[in-house]
Amino acid sequence: MSDVQTRSWREALATYGHPRVVQLLFLGFSAGLPFLLVFSTLSAWLREFGISRTAIGFVSWIGITYSFKFVWSPVVDRVPLPLLTRWLGRRRSWMLLAQTGIAGGLLGMAFCDPRTDLWWMVAFALLVAFSSATQDIALDAFRIEATDASLQGATAATYQLGYRIAVLAAGAGALYIAEFVSWLAAYQTMAALGLVGIVTTFVISEPERRISAGAAEVEGKVADFADRTGHLPNWVRQALVFVYGAIVCPFVDFFVRYGWLAVVLLLFIGLFRLSDIAMGVMANPFYIDLGFTKDQIANVSKIYGFVMSILGALLGGALVFRMGAARLLMPAVFLIAASNLTFSWLALVGSPDTTILTIAISIDNLVGGMSGSIFIAFLSGLTNTAYTATQYALFTSIMTLPGKLLGGSSGWVVDRLQEEFSATYKFGGYAIFFVYTALLGLPAFVLAMVVRRRFEKETPPS
Repeated sequence: MSDVQTRSWREALATYGHPRVVQLLFLGFSAGLPFLLVFSTLSAWLREFGISRTAIGFVSWIGITYSFKFVWSPVVDRVPLPLLTRWLGRRRSWMLLAQTGIAGGLLGMAFCDPRTDLWWMVAFALLVAFSSATQDIALDAFRIEATDASLQGATAATYQLGYRIAVLAAGAGALYIAEFVSWLAAYQTMAALGLVGIVTTFVISEPERRISAGAAEVEGKVADFADRTGHLPNWVRQALVFVYGAIVCPFVDFFVRYGWLAVVLLLFIGLFRLSDIAMGVMANPFYIDLGFTKDQIANVSKIYGFVMSILGALLGGALVFRMGAARLLMPAVFLIAASNLTFSWLALVGSPDTTILTIAISIDNLVGGMSGSIFIAFLSGLTNTAYTATQYALFTSIMTLPGKLLGGSSGWVVDRLQEEFSATYKFGGYAIFFVYTALLGLPAFVLAMVVRRRFEKETPPS
């Protein structure tokens, strides 16, 4: 009988008390803080100041930064920072540098007026997004390396818990402050909250580096490659060895381990959250156009949604511990897509009905939290510990890229649909838009069946 089969619910819940699991709560907060501040919270700010939906959609392309972090992930994985790496270690040094950039960028955004300083705001938002993506690279590697496989579901859940707390602060918290004080004060407060990650990085310890037998073999090939290039000038030799070891080996390793399935896995990863990300840009503009106030949006979509997200994340972590992540991928994809239909219902009602909004937010956030824990644990299991940062950055970059590309045009799509269908239903364009985003989940559902057949033998049911 497998370990997965013999684990009880009591054992599953006990994992949440492990010190490393608790640490991921604070690191998850640091990771989650910047995201909404360059995404939906920023969209609300821009919309309130009269920026068009089309322009808001294009500004959301700032988030594509997250989708290209694999480009510089080998640098984060391999290159030491002067003084910092010797002092803090290779993971914490990069985390600290990135956290400093996040806090500085948010402070810069605070002093911008969208009506007169839109380009400066975009520049500071890009700094926040780039720093946040860099932090993700180092932090994800830290999370995977800090525990063994049995705790990956629990660390994914507490990471999400911290992440969702930060989302609450950056969503509801920022909206409350903007409503009752100003957007300047809101973003200044968010910049101050960046200290949570900075302090945590100083307090925690660097994880021990674990190298698998297969990775050691590949590293030996790097050494052989270095020997073969010994006749070249030293700087050329070092550059070639870095490219071979930091860029070529991680990608070759992934394709060697999974063969033809590697292509299917990458395609599935890219489509898993397509429905969710594609509709996210227009969520806050939709609420504002529908007539909800900022404090209503904060109360329901942020605070209540936060509670549901946490319940979903903890449930997902426990389910992963008992059943394994692969067996849960198909239901997760289906629920992510189906949850978007509740927003179509709200659009067809055409008024700021808090009851329907609460139902929609309940379903959307519960599903989002649960599927997040499942998918984080699944992706963590795909990495080789020798190339944790590079490979995980590749996965998460691919995960967000298709959604971000489609999300950037979402404002234009809604504008065109509203022109066509608003005569029938005031918000008919929004209703059709949410149906469209739900249908985007169909390809991922089909691929989930293929992926499950490959991995379900490794995670038998309890």
